[in-house]
Amino acid sequence: MRTAYLDHDGPIALAHRGFSREGLENSMAAFAAAVDLGLRYVETDVHATSDEVVVAFHDESLDRVTDRSGAITALPWREVREARIGGVEPVPTLEDLLGTWPQLRVNIDIKTPGAITPTVRVIERARAHDRVCIASFSDRRRRETLARLSRPVVTSAGRTTGALFRMAAALPGPVRHGAVARALRAVDGLQVPVQHSGIPLVTGQTVRAAHRAGAFVHVWTVNDAAEMHRLLDLGVDGLVSDRADLLREVLVARGQWPG
Repeated sequence: MRTAYLDHDGPIALAHRGFSREGLENSMAAFAAAVDLGLRYVETDVHATSDEVVVAFHDESLDRVTDRSGAITALPWREVREARIGGVEPVPTLEDLLGTWPQLRVNIDIKTPGAITPTVRVIERARAHDRVCIASFSDRRRRETLARLSRPVVTSAGRTTGALFRMAAALPGPVRHGAVARALRAVDGLQVPVQHSGIPLVTGQTVRAAHRAGAFVHVWTVNDAAEMHRLLDLGVDGLVSDRADLLREVLVARGQWPG
């Protein structure tokens, strides 16, 4: 279901967990840095604390990137809020992210089943349906999230749907188009790595097949300028990058930076 999330001229630049060269991923400082560069889209992951506060955070635990430890799902918000990313930045809530920049579009990867209902509540309170894309490796989590929202949102394929698409895209021409359309009928697009286990996932054929079915193709996580150019030449609709600064330079050089 197309919403205003996809209203964009040219390829979409998504800042992966915001933008920070100092390792402050998924912090408000990193999201602010992406916004300051002019990006209109950021990517984040979400987990829910034991008292169902949704945090914009990638890992299941605080251990890797903060000065605290413990599984987020086992901790109440009063403890998670004391953690500091890189020792300096607090862990943000999804509500803070959506509320601080009301025009920012946010790609939300739902990491656990327990985050589904709390995330839905945040989107409903913020009335953010037109500016979020719901993603998950789990098609089941994606479907359950969509079923609980009061309005449609943009969504991308999980692993199972992505695998069905890849099989369909490899079929002979006469049957390929119908099979691809059926594989992608429940999603708006694909968000995939360049390859998986040495098998290329993003090729001219797969991009054309997705586009013929009306689906977008976003590729993650691309941090090399030459690779950015190659994928954009294939016609992909968006790139997810840790190097928002470099991605901006590439798009400006190609005359594809909006505005």
